[in-house]
Formats: sequence, structure tokens, C-alpha cells
Amino acid sequence: MHSSNFTIPARNIRSSRLMRPDLFLAAIRAARWLARKINERRNLNALMELSDEQLKDIGLSRGQTESDVHVYSRY
Repeated sequence: MHSSNFTIPARNIRSSRLMRPDLFLAAIRAARWLARKINERRNLNALMELSDEQLKDIGLSRGQTESDVHVYSRY
């Protein structure tokens, strides 16, 4: 049995990223999209916890909070 000197080249993460910039950018976009959706859901949950009187104080109705047309975000 002969031993071969065949070696598997080490994979460099940095060079992989340089070779596939589209994949790296797509991952960044996906992470940003997910963060935005989580933030939107958090805002919607906060609105749903408010009473009708509290919603009236900020100029919203219950119907507006349940629709996707009105986007309310708190900072």
C-alpha cells in the first residue's frame, strides 16, 4: 500500500467571502429584513396592549392598529 501525498487545501473563510460577495450581501440583507420584521412585530404588540383611550390620546383607533396600512413605530 502506497501512501499518497495528496493533501486537501485548507479553506480560507476570507477568500471564500471574496469569491462569493453576492452570498455574503444576501445574508446581510436577510438579517436586516428579519430585524425589521421583529421590530415591526414588537411595535404592533405594544400597540395591542394599549387601551382604546390610550390609542385615542395618540390619534389612533383600534381598527388602524389592526390594519397593515397604518404603520406606527416608536423610537
